[in-house]
Amino acid sequence: MGVDYYRVLQVDRNAKDDDLKKAYRKLAMKWHPDKNPNNKKDAEARFKQISEAYDVLSDPQKRAVYDQYGEEGLKGQFPPPGAGGFSEAGGGGGPTSFRFNPRSADDIFSEFFGFTSPFGNIGGSRMGGSGLPRGIFAEDIFASLRGGGGGGGEGSTPRKAPPIERTLPCGLEDLYKGTTKKMKISRDVIDSSWRPTTVEEILTIEIKPGWKKGTKITFPEKGNEQRGIIPSDLVFIIDEKPHGVFKRDGNDLVVTLKIPLVEALTGYTAQITMLDGRDLAVPINSVIGPTYEEVVKGEGMPIPKEPSRKGNLRIKFNIKFPTRLTSEQKAGIKKLLTSS
Repeated sequence: MGVDYYRVLQVDRNAKDDDLKKAYRKLAMKWHPDKNPNNKKDAEARFKQISEAYDVLSDPQKRAVYDQYGEEGLKGQFPPPGAGGFSEAGGGGGPTSFRFNPRSADDIFSEFFGFTSPFGNIGGSRMGGSGLPRGIFAEDIFASLRGGGGGGGEGSTPRKAPPIERTLPCGLEDLYKGTTKKMKISRDVIDSSWRPTTVEEILTIEIKPGWKKGTKITFPEKGNEQRGIIPSDLVFIIDEKPHGVFKRDGNDLVVTLKIPLVEALTGYTAQITMLDGRDLAVPINSVIGPTYEEVVKGEGMPIPKEPSRKGNLRIKFNIKFPTRLTSEQKAGIKKLLTSS
């Protein structure tokens, strides 16, 4: 039978039209001469053979002749008259024979993808490129380009650059109320001639109420563009700036107040300015000891998944004891405490 076109395209004999297209796309991209500048002669031969195999097997009449008579039938061994893509070669009173006129490999590739070469004429190939492809299978071309140079495994996936991580410091007020931050970045992108150029871009980050330290915001593929590599993701990681009054404990806010011993014993009203600017008064009638903690429900940080709900405000105390007492004061305190 000569050349086995089914083997060339790596399909079985029952392959459907979609199977043939898929096989051709993959193999033509792999063996395109512009993608194999270091193995150009062999690549051109393989590319031509792949295109010829697709031209025959994708045409029902040519395929029928090939299946019945093999490659020799395509070259003039009595295929059925009227088969498309064949021209009359016999003459006079001799038997009618036909000759297969193979289409140009470049023409098939161009028809399939929209351009003769999507590789920017790498290595000065005879197949001149003209920028990026705009054919109906452009997505396949981009996938192959990202997959790197020739010689890769069948169906290999392109390598993606590791993520770029940057810390994003946020004040506790921002994490309480939510805010919008604008980040200006510079990155290299590849233009239509595959030359890198630096561009600046403004990224908008919406900080949601209640977000915690360690929350990640990902901008997919915002790293530098390089041939053969999928750009890295740009990842911002929330960090929490120290606050002068509050500390955060999960969804709770913790504040420590310094109060005199007399108020700890006789009653105290805590006056606290909250993160949203409200003044909160919390009366405390209990005796405040060193380990006492007043809990105000619903006055903590917003809960990220349910922003209408909040954690608690926990008030702790640092009690100021007097540094010295007179004899009369000591006696008075002793009498007061022992009588109670």
